Amino acid sequence: MARFPLAILAILVSPLLFSALALSKTLKRDVKALNEIKASLGWRVVYSWVGDDPCGDGDLPPWSGVTCSSQGDYRVVTELEVYAVSIVGPFPTAVTNLLDLTRLDLHNNKLTGPIPPQIGRLKRLKTLNLRWNKLQDVIPPEIGELKSLTHLYLSFNSFKGEIPAELANLPELRYLYLQENRLTGRIPPGLCILPNLRHLDIGNNHLVGTLRELTRNEGCFPALRNFYLNNNYFTGGIPAQLANVTNLEILYLSYNKMSGIIPAEIARIPKLTFLYLDHNQFSGRIPDAFYKHPFLKEMYIEGNSFRPGVKPIGVHRVLELSDSEFLF
Repeated sequence: MARFPLAILAILVSPLLFSALALSKTLKRDVKALNEIKASLGWRVVYSWVGDDPCGDGDLPPWSGVTCSSQGDYRVVTELEVYAVSIVGPFPTAVTNLLDLTRLDLHNNKLTGPIPPQIGRLKRLKTLNLRWNKLQDVIPPEIGELKSLTHLYLSFNSFKGEIPAELANLPELRYLYLQENRLTGRIPPGLCILPNLRHLDIGNNHLVGTLRELTRNEGCFPALRNFYLNNNYFTGGIPAQLANVTNLEILYLSYNKMSGIIPAEIARIPKLTFLYLDHNQFSGRIPDAFYKHPFLKEMYIEGNSFRPGVKPIGVHRVLELSDSEFLF
């Protein structure tokens, strides 16, 4: 039997797969939902959404920002990315009828009002990106039903109330961005046990509590690398058991009301690279181990009550929003 080289086989098979996808019918549920969304959006989106079928119809391509996949004899919408196009108005509830979505990206628009509780219907969602909008009200606890979610971006909105304890029910969550909102209360202690959480940013809110409350459980934050608590109302000291968060690389505690001495155990975190302690009420000395740490590049200490002679590490610079938004 003749054998085809892989490159030739790919050339032969790819058009067949494309043709199969094109010949499939788009699930009526998704066609209806996308057309409802189309009717509610502004002209900047609608002008490029030609035809009635969001997955493409005949010679018409799929709608811009819409990704479809074949599922049996039908096509379904798996990704919706409509960002930075000045969408104005409430969150389009019809989105929650796209039950096969794995990615929803509506960031950098002008969406207002709450996220509807029906968001919990999107069981296959892996990425939910709603940052840089004008969304309000509380973060719906139904987000905790999205068991496949790995990336949750809700920063730079006007959410209020407490961080839902249900977010601790997301075993796959890796990146959680909640900064620049109006959140109050304490951090749910259940977040500490999320096995895959690498990046937690809750800076610039109105949160209270202590680090000791968060790290009292053994095995807390097993995968956490970047921990942003800045510009809140946290009190108390830095507990020595924080050294058990052994993957930590960035610890950002600036502009809180924390106090006490800096425990030497923190210098044992092997890859600690950036340590921001500035503008709190810390006192005493900083142990020599920090100045000998092989990875520590920056340590900000101003705005505290340290003993005279205590020195920072690195060149002071303001951490840009782009840094805190995309440091993975």
